[in-house]
Amino acid sequence: MSTILKVDDINVYYGSIHAIKGVSFSVEEGEIVTLIGANGAGKSTTLNTISGLLHSRTGSVSFLGENIHKVPPHKMVEKGLALVPEGRRVFLQMTVQENLEMGAYTQPKSGIAADLEMVFELFPRLEERRRQVAGTLSGGEQQMLAMGRALMSHPKLLMLDEPSMGLAPILVEQIFEIIKNLHKAGSTILLVEQNAQAALSIADRGYVLETGKIVTTGTGAELLSSPAIKKAYLGG
Repeated sequence: MSTILKVDDINVYYGSIHAIKGVSFSVEEGEIVTLIGANGAGKSTTLNTISGLLHSRTGSVSFLGENIHKVPPHKMVEKGLALVPEGRRVFLQMTVQENLEMGAYTQPKSGIAADLEMVFELFPRLEERRRQVAGTLSGGEQQMLAMGRALMSHPKLLMLDEPSMGLAPILVEQIFEIIKNLHKAGSTILLVEQNAQAALSIADRGYVLETGKIVTTGTGAELLSSPAIKKAYLGG
C-alpha cells in the first residue's frame, strides 16, 4: 500500500490560540482513517489545514508524495483531494443535478453523464430528486448530495467532516453504510466524526485528538475496546 496523505508536525493558530499542536498522522491507500475527539478538539481544523483553507506555521502536509503546503484550496480538487465540509454547504438555490455537476468542474464533460449515473446508483434518493432545488431537501438528503458532489471529482482521498451531525439515528446508519460501500469500492477516506462508536466501527485506524494534540492511536477495533476510550467517548 502506498501512502496517500502524510501530515507531519503541523501547528495551527487562530490569532494567539494554539489550536493544533504538533499533529502527525498518515493515511494509506484504501484505508478508512478516522479522527475522533470532543467538540473543539481540533478535528475540523486539521481537515481545513489539509485542504488549504488554513495554514500551518510548521511541518508539512504531503499528498501523493507532493508537499501541498502552499497549494490553494481550489487546486486541491484537481489533485484528487475532496472535502465534504461540516454542515454540508450545498448550493441551496440550485437543483440536485446542478449541484452534482458543479462537483465535476475539474472533469472532462464527456464523462459527466456516467458519473451522474454512478452517484445515482449510490444514492437512489438523489435520482428521485434530481430536478429538486437543494434547499428543499432534508438534512440527510443534503448530506448525501454533498458526498455525491465530492465523488463527482473522482477523488483519490475523500475527506468527510462530521457527516452524521444533526441527523436522525436511522439516517446516521444509512450514511455510515454508504461510507462502508464507498470503501469496499476502493475509496480512501479520512473521516472526522463526533460519533466515535460509529466511526471506529468502520475505521481501519483511528487517532484521538484532545485539545489539539493526538493522545492515542490504534486500529478501530483496538480503540473501540479500550477502557479509556469507552469511558471518554463511548459512554461506557
